[in-house]
Amino acid sequence: MKLKQAGARFRRFARGNQFVEFVLIIALALGLAFAIQAFIVKPYGIPSGSMEPTLSIGQRVLVDRIGNDFFGPSIGDIVVFHPPVGAITGDGICGARQKPDEPCPRPTPKESSINYIKRVVAVGGDTIAIRGGHVVLNGKRQSEPFASFAGCSSDPGCTYSEPITVPRGYYFMMGDNRANSDDSRFWGPVPRGWIIGEAFATYWPPDRIGFF
Repeated sequence: MKLKQAGARFRRFARGNQFVEFVLIIALALGLAFAIQAFIVKPYGIPSGSMEPTLSIGQRVLVDRIGNDFFGPSIGDIVVFHPPVGAITGDGICGARQKPDEPCPRPTPKESSINYIKRVVAVGGDTIAIRGGHVVLNGKRQSEPFASFAGCSSDPGCTYSEPITVPRGYYFMMGDNRANSDDSRFWGPVPRGWIIGEAFATYWPPDRIGFF
């Protein structure tokens, strides 16, 4: 009888431990998932057509949040960042006096809390002008097979022929859909501290899964 009672107690103890172990595993898995999203990799959805044809509305990307702590982005990288407050005020407000034929040379000083995704087209120390939507970097027009220039022939926002110099530690961002992108042309380059990370892969929709 005593052996049966002991056996029953042991089975109850084992079942209880299995439940506790299951709860701990779930808690650790959730904690790990939150930590990965907070500090390493985070998914983002594409809210607009400003990066078409590279990224479409509703497409999902993965963003490396840790790489920016060690290496700043390079020209050609697609990055998620916080734009200046001037970017979300009306049609965009430049943070410095802007000539009619030049892109915005400085952002407004305050960082916004919203997320933008664009391509880095110039870094600190580079000179940049825009002609017909094409980037003219350090005096040389760039080959940009990823970009769309549809509509730029009649859009004055596609041409800022007077070059500016990007400040050190700043990055000039543009959408691939040059006639339909609210970007650094209008509200200035972005400091490195406002950059969240580089988009390195897309996982949705399934037919567009891949790395950049």
